[in-house]
Amino acid sequence: MKKIAVTLVALAAIATANVSHAGGIGVGVFAGSSIPVVQEDTGQGTVWGIRAPISLAPLLTIEPFYAKTSGGDKDQDVDGITYTRSGIDLTTYGANVMFTFGTGFQLYPYAGIGSTTAERSGLDASSTSYTFGMGLGFKPPVAKLSVHLRGELSAVLDESDSDTSRKWANLTAGVSYDLFSVP
Repeated sequence: MKKIAVTLVALAAIATANVSHAGGIGVGVFAGSSIPVVQEDTGQGTVWGIRAPISLAPLLTIEPFYAKTSGGDKDQDVDGITYTRSGIDLTTYGANVMFTFGTGFQLYPYAGIGSTTAERSGLDASSTSYTFGMGLGFKPPVAKLSVHLRGELSAVLDESDSDTSRKWANLTAGVSYDLFSVP
């Protein structure tokens, strides 16, 4: 009986420790550069968007997001004639799962899934996108603001050919504000 009581007290202490810093909801904005990877028909462009980090536990955050990418124009040479193609514009919404480590300075690997619409003259397709990245954040101990720097690889699947995808490397900086948090 004594072992059961000790076990229950230990489990309660662990559960209370996790719950005491468990929750929080925030909102953030980000912007940066989007660089096409192994694509010769679109140029480097910009990416911007909003995020809503929801902290579920000290090490786990779910982050719904909306992002807009404007691809740059690209010159292509075909049989000696140069053509300028307009860049591919992407509209993406989805969610990231972040595994945060640290308190002041944070390091967090993350992965995400979303729905992406690619648009350009002659191209209008919606498909699934996957994101993998690494972030670095700084959160002062008293302020509700945090600053984030991220590098990620985003792959948008080609719905007509399951062996093909378009890939972008995104480098972004952003700021988040905690709207609500459980102490």
